[in-house]
Amino acid sequence: MTAVCLYFEVHQPCRLRRYSTFEIGKSRDYEDEAGNEKILDKVSRKCYLPANDLLLRLIERYEGRFRVAFSLTGVLLDQLARRQPGVLESFQNLAATGCVEMLNETYYHSLAFIYSGAEFLAQLRKHRDRIYDLFGQEGTTFCGTELLYNNNLAQEVEQLGYRVILAEGAEAVLGSRDPNRSYLPAGSTSIRTLLRNYRLADDISFRFSRRDWPGYPLTAAKYSRWLHELAGPDRVINLFMDYETFGEHQGPETGIFAFLAELPGEILKHRDFVFMTPGEAAPSVAPAGVLDVPEYCSWADTERNLTAWLGNDMQRDALDAVYGLEAGVKERDVPEELEQWRRLQTSDHFYYMCTKWFADGDVHKYFNPYPSPYDAYINYMNILDDFSRRIKKGRTV
Repeated sequence: MTAVCLYFEVHQPCRLRRYSTFEIGKSRDYEDEAGNEKILDKVSRKCYLPANDLLLRLIERYEGRFRVAFSLTGVLLDQLARRQPGVLESFQNLAATGCVEMLNETYYHSLAFIYSGAEFLAQLRKHRDRIYDLFGQEGTTFCGTELLYNNNLAQEVEQLGYRVILAEGAEAVLGSRDPNRSYLPAGSTSIRTLLRNYRLADDISFRFSRRDWPGYPLTAAKYSRWLHELAGPDRVINLFMDYETFGEHQGPETGIFAFLAELPGEILKHRDFVFMTPGEAAPSVAPAGVLDVPEYCSWADTERNLTAWLGNDMQRDALDAVYGLEAGVKERDVPEELEQWRRLQTSDHFYYMCTKWFADGDVHKYFNPYPSPYDAYINYMNILDDFSRRIKKGRTV
C-alpha cells in the first residue's frame, strides 16, 4: 500500500497599515482593515470558495476514498468569522464529511516556540480549542509555522499528546533517505514525523504554469504516473502546499482546478494507492528509522531554515523587541493588549523584512504591502514603539 497525503496550509495575516513616527503615542489603530478585507475577499472568491466546493464534490464522488487535511491559522479563522462567514461554513461542511482532518498549529502562525515556551503552549492550546469548537475535532497532528521543525519541537508536542508532526523533506534533514516514509523523531517514543516531498509538491505550487519547465504542461495523468513510480510498502507521499495555490497563485486560466478535479481518479487507478490524512497515514506505515534533526528547518525558500525570518539584524531586532514585551503584557492582563501583542508575533511581519532576495529583485512580493524590507522594519518598529510605550506606561512597579 502507498498512501498519498494532501495537506493544505490556509493563512492570511492581519497586515499592518502605514504607521508614521508622528502617530506614536496618538494612535492605537495598527492594522490595515480595508486592505485585509480586500485581500480576504479576493482570496475567498478566487480560491477558498471554488476550491472548497470542488473538494466537497470530489469527496462525495469517491465516497470517502478521497481525503485531505487543512491547517487554518487562528488569525485567518478570526477574519473569516468577521468578514466571510460563508467561507468558514464551507470549511465546516468539509470537516463534517469525516474525510478531512483539521491540524493544529500556533494560533497566530508565530515563531513563539523559539522565543517563549509558555507563549507557544498558550497559542497551541488556543488553536486546539478553536478547532474543536468550530469543527468538532480533537487535534492529533501538529504542524509548525511554515513547517518549523527540530527534535525539541517534536518532543514537546509529543508530550502534549500529538501523534504526528509534519516537516520538510529537505536533503539537510534526510541526507540520502527517502522522504516518502514515516520516521521516529530522535528523543521521542511514539510520535511520527511525516516529511513533505517538496519536489512533487512544488511541481504543483510553483511550476504548474511555467512554460519553460520541462514538465509543462502538467496533467493529472502525467503527475499520477510520477507518483505511481514511487509505489511500495509502507510508503506515504506527502504533498503539502499553500491552499492559495488553487485559484490564486495558479489562476483558473492555468487549468489548476481541472487538474485537481482529475487528480484523485488518476491516482486511484493504481490499485495499491489510497488517500489518507496525516493522522491516518502515520500510524498505518512502519517507521523507516530515527530522524535526528537538532537544527531548525522549515519549508521557507530554497535554504529551508530560519533565515527567511531571522536572516538579518532588522528581523532579529524586531523579534527580540516584540517577545521582550511578554512579561509586561501578561502582567497587565488586558485582553485587548494581549491580542494585539500576539497578532504582532505573526511570522509574516518578519518575512516582509527579509533581504535575501531583495538585491536580485526576487523579493517575495505576493501580498506584501511594503516596497522594501527596510520599509517593513521601520513601519513595524514604529507600531511596536507605540505599543511598548503603552505597556510600560501602565505597568505596575
